[in-house]
Amino acid sequence: MQQTVLQQGVDLMLFGMGSVFVFLTILVIVTKIMSAIVQRVAPEKTLVTTASARPTAAPAVDPKLTAAITTAIHQYRKKHK
Repeated sequence: MQQTVLQQGVDLMLFGMGSVFVFLTILVIVTKIMSAIVQRVAPEKTLVTTASARPTAAPAVDPKLTAAITTAIHQYRKKHK
């Protein structure tokens, strides 16, 4: 008995979606296994912070540079209104 084209299309779609689902499931399982192996072989080291390790302050901004940028923005906005 011959199947219709529509039935063949549905079969092909289900086969394709099923094979992608199986592949992705295997990929997730293998990735989890590899992650567990890596964690056993080379565990992540924790960082120890001290009170003296504070972030440095940002460098001071040159007032002339700030004035130049402000002027440039003002001129641009004035021309492109």
